Amino acid sequence: MNETNWWSDYREAISVKQGNRTALWIWAFGSVALVVLVLALMSPVPHMPTTGWDKANHLLAFAVLAWLGCCAYTQRLALVLSGLLAYGALIEILQSFTSYRFADWHDLSADGLGLVLGWLLTRMQRRKRGQEE
Repeated sequence: MNETNWWSDYREAISVKQGNRTALWIWAFGSVALVVLVLALMSPVPHMPTTGWDKANHLLAFAVLAWLGCCAYTQRLALVLSGLLAYGALIEILQSFTSYRFADWHDLSADGLGLVLGWLLTRMQRRKRGQEE
């Protein structure tokens, strides 16, 4: 995919023709992806948001990312999900370069389970609305 096609796809996605709803999904997806990256790379602080279990944190974060990504890019689910799995791997690699975090490939497994959960949530939501492909 060349940059020109990506840019025109992005412009079309946020255009008035598509409506503000798609732009909001894209904005929410990008914002959550950035928050996940910041939380994953910052040094731990006493009042950091958590579920209480690291793997559940990964599962929840990537389920939300998958759901938002599938809502933002409805025609590119495979690309969104595979890209998010690569994003999870990148986060683990980046954590290995910090002195206060470490790479744990079990975290990537939890990310993958979260992606499946988010995708299933998207399917159930579409089926309920009668939008199943």
